Amino acid sequence: MFEKLSFIEKQHEELAAKISDPAVMEDMDEWRKLSKEYADMTPIVEKYKEYKANKNNIDESMELLSDPSTDKDFKELLNDEIKTSKENIARIEEELKILLLPKDPNDEKNVIIEIRGGAGGDEAALFAGDLYRMYSMYAESKHWKTEIMNANEIGIGGFKEISFMVEGQGAYSRLKFESGVHRVQRVPETESQGRIQTSTATVAVLPEAEEVDFEINPADLQIDTFRSSGAGGQHINKTESAIRITHLPTGVVVECQDERSQFKNKDKAMKVLRSRLYEAELEKQQKQIAADRKSQVGTGDRSERIRTYNYQQGRITDHRIGLTLYKLESFMNGDLDEMIDALITTDQSEKLKLQQDN
Repeated sequence: MFEKLSFIEKQHEELAAKISDPAVMEDMDEWRKLSKEYADMTPIVEKYKEYKANKNNIDESMELLSDPSTDKDFKELLNDEIKTSKENIARIEEELKILLLPKDPNDEKNVIIEIRGGAGGDEAALFAGDLYRMYSMYAESKHWKTEIMNANEIGIGGFKEISFMVEGQGAYSRLKFESGVHRVQRVPETESQGRIQTSTATVAVLPEAEEVDFEINPADLQIDTFRSSGAGGQHINKTESAIRITHLPTGVVVECQDERSQFKNKDKAMKVLRSRLYEAELEKQQKQIAADRKSQVGTGDRSERIRTYNYQQGRITDHRIGLTLYKLESFMNGDLDEMIDALITTDQSEKLKLQQDN
């Protein structure tokens, strides 16, 4: 590990010189690429420097302890410093192991979240609306931007389906474990006898795919226009501004009718299509990797029931990691960090274990 860290530190120094070179700055694409590499290495290098500082502190303290002229009180102080440095080193070594884990190349990307009402009729659609609100409030707490791509509303305030973009640094790294079936247990507002109903909604979190990530052949697309349905006023219902794009080789269909402009709807629909096809490729790769092992935390299986929201008991349970939190109200208001941090920690532990086994 430490040979690798020394190599990274040297690379980091070389990159610092390159990105300061006026000749490199003339090629902005190359400069951006090198700057990103430098930024990715910086947390590792800083942590390695912290490790070396603690090692040096131990060496210096040991040298002073071996000096016969060192008095008793100073020796006690030196022993305390050695103990603290050893504790720091143990912690830093674990942090370095995590920092050196292979990074998900999609972690810094924006995401498209698709939520669909599942079993439970109108109550499932209302729950889909609650989940949309929850993720929107979480994005707001992180100062991320959200934009609806397409929505199919029901009259009482929920959604049969809704897709929206979340733009912000690290959005995918924080939200990627939300894909799957979310189950709610509560008494619906329309239930007069107070019976608890179980309903579901599916969530898919797709990393936004740029054109360079996934190329689509225009000949593979069937593009249809139609009149929008639902809210939007006279203009949106009288003009054929809504877009339906079918990717013929896979049969994937994307609709967008949220904008008044046909061009804007087409642009949004293409973003969603590109991300869906890119995610399908990623899922295929992940299934090949997962053939050798069963990861505790999944990111792609939409048929997996991942979480239960029980309103009577005020609890949320994530079934993948066995974590239950009794803070449903704040959770539904976007306070997701405790759950997300636990999922990330479990995923890192699984990867560390796999690395050690190999």
